[in-house]
Amino acid sequence: MSESSGIDSISGGSMPKPYSNDLRARVIEAIEAGGSRCEAAERYEISASAAVLWAQRWEQTGSFAAKPSGGSISRLEEHGEWLLALISEHSDLTLDEVVLAMRKRRASPGQFQPTRMQKFLASCGLCSHVTGICSNSE
Repeated sequence: MSESSGIDSISGGSMPKPYSNDLRARVIEAIEAGGSRCEAAERYEISASAAVLWAQRWEQTGSFAAKPSGGSISRLEEHGEWLLALISEHSDLTLDEVVLAMRKRRASPGQFQPTRMQKFLASCGLCSHVTGICSNSE
């Protein structure tokens, strides 16, 4: 059927790949040649909603390419330098104390939870423990 058929993510697998730009271009060409979005979708065996979204994106931005996927950025990223400086100055801080320092600084629109902080620190090459924070090299 199509290259994105089979949604593995429901069963815990990876997300399906986006449709190719070649297919997207053919759908847009069919629409611009006077076909309806539904006709183009039927012709190329994709969902009508995909054809509608691609056409809208084409009209608004001039691009039909898939949006980048994955690689979400932590809200903590914008405070990374400050956090790493704090931890290097006070290497005996606990994870809860680092979270408290962030809250006191009012550095975030929301409440940072220790698990989010732990993931961020791990992505910076640091690990956290109940008793403190250490470098992964220790």
